[in-house]
Amino acid sequence: MSVSLAEFADRMNETLSLFHREFASGLTRELFKSKITLPQFLILMILDKEGQMNMSSLARLMNVSTAAMTGSVSRLVNSGFALRLDDPKDRRIVRINMTVKGGRSVDKLKQQRRQIIIRLFKGITEQDRQSYLRILEQIKDMLVKEGPQEK
Repeated sequence: MSVSLAEFADRMNETLSLFHREFASGLTRELFKSKITLPQFLILMILDKEGQMNMSSLARLMNVSTAAMTGSVSRLVNSGFALRLDDPKDRRIVRINMTVKGGRSVDKLKQQRRQIIIRLFKGITEQDRQSYLRILEQIKDMLVKEGPQEK
């Protein structure tokens, strides 16, 4: 069965909307309990993966302005999920690091996401899961190679 790229995009939009809804409903409860927003969770996920970062690098990865990132990070700092640190070599540089509290929240949310994935894919054959994962990893590699897209 041949599918044009446009039809593929339409079907992916439909499918991804359902995926987003499932993940959002599962994560919303945990985000609500943690009192953080989805963008703040994404910031914590980046810090979890990359470790301590400066504000401008974090903003670039999130594809937002440094001013917007400063506001989000300030709320994370005020809630005890992150720390703002001065760079000893250059006081103009502000580094952001996750706290133990932030790490615990990320771990809970990652576990929640893991359970959603297991539930969604338990009825899919191992071969189909491997094919799906292979394609997703190809897309991830392309996205990493391209870097964040400009607004």
